Amino acid sequence: MALACFCNEQNTDAQMPCDLCEQIGGELLWSDDSLRVVLIDHADCPGFCRVIWSTHVKEMTDLTSSDRMHFMAVVFAVENCLRTVLQPNKINLASLGNQTPHLHWHVIPRWNTDRFFPNPIWAPPVRESFLQPDVATKLDGFRTTLVQALFSLDS
Repeated sequence: MALACFCNEQNTDAQMPCDLCEQIGGELLWSDDSLRVVLIDHADCPGFCRVIWSTHVKEMTDLTSSDRMHFMAVVFAVENCLRTVLQPNKINLASLGNQTPHLHWHVIPRWNTDRFFPNPIWAPPVRESFLQPDVATKLDGFRTTLVQALFSLDS
């Protein structure tokens, strides 16, 4: 997968490298011609995934209607697999792009015992430890279930 582009930051003539163009962005779980799904190595947020558009696009409305539908179908498939296999208390979906203006969605399983709950994972922790010992053992099942679900989208 070729990953190389530069993004023009708004209000500046300088070009800055784009991390999501230059790097896969995590453990590659699945990809097609349009996007990829990666698992983020985040000790406090097991199962944290990103769905990343392959070409450098900043906003959802820059995509065609069919591309938006495909993108969201993949985001929803990731969410569904996380809910089914990991059984979190909540899923957070976020598409910010303020620091990395390359279109991507965060799909984050949340437990009421995680270090940040009920705050966003980007907030300071509110407790010392994350007490969900069975989650790590379920990640392999999540990987398998996700790949099956996403391949069925193409059928």
